Amino acid sequence: MKRLYVFYVKIICMSWLYLLVAALFEVGWPFGLKMASLGQYKVLWVIFAIIAMTLSGVFLFLAQKTIPIGTAYAVWTGIGASFTFLLGVIIFHDSLSLMRAFGVLLIISGVILLKIGH
Repeated sequence: MKRLYVFYVKIICMSWLYLLVAALFEVGWPFGLKMASLGQYKVLWVIFAIIAMTLSGVFLFLAQKTIPIGTAYAVWTGIGASFTFLLGVIIFHDSLSLMRAFGVLLIISGVILLKIGH
C-alpha cells in the first residue's frame, strides 16, 4: 500500500511540475509576439511564439491528467499573466502603478489558494 501511495504522490508532483512548465511556456508566446512587433527578426520571433504556445498546450495537457481542469487552467493563466506582466514592466518598461501591482497580487493569491485547496 505504501508503494502505491508513493507512486501516486510522484504522479501528482509531476503533474504540478508539468503545469509549472506549461505556465512558463505560456509567457513565451506573448513575449515572442511582442519581440516580433518591435522590428528585427519578425519571423524568428513568431516561430518562437508558436513553439512556446505549442509546448505550453502540451504540458497543460499532461498536467490535466491528474489536476482538475478548473484548477489547472486558473494556475496556468494566473502564472502566465503574472510573469508576462513582470516581463512587461522589467524588459519593456510598461507602467507599474499601485493598482496594477495589486491586481497581479490578487491573481497570485488566487493561484495560491487554488493550489492549497487542491
